[in-house]
Amino acid sequence: QLQVVESGGGLVQPGGSLRLSCTTSEFAQDNLDKYAIGWFRQAPGKAREGVSCIGSRIATTRYADSVKGRFTISRDTANNAVYLQIDNLQPEDTAIYYCAAIPNRYYPGRPLYCLLYDDSEYDYWGQGTRVTVSQ
Repeated sequence: QLQVVESGGGLVQPGGSLRLSCTTSEFAQDNLDKYAIGWFRQAPGKAREGVSCIGSRIATTRYADSVKGRFTISRDTANNAVYLQIDNLQPEDTAIYYCAAIPNRYYPGRPLYCLLYDDSEYDYWGQGTRVTVSQ
């Protein structure tokens, strides 16, 4: 059973940057390369939305239109982590950011595409990390 853990959130001024990390819990570890990973966010009073995702064993990334050019998702295989680099933060980026993972249920070891607009396939979710953008 995988447990993912987010970190790196905080309070930042508009125009600032953060790097969010998605790693595994020491109590439920697995190789994140086996999973497609998505980053989602939920702002106060709004529905959760996908902002970026990265495939498993395939160099495919996806971004929501609202974050293209400012967000960058990447894998760090050596440290078993997935990062979300967020630049030029804006007040509308204020939200709780969640990392989630899709297992390769049917073809282990084969490439697995990620999903940005369908979170129902994501089996494993973290508790979230809060990002607040304010003066």
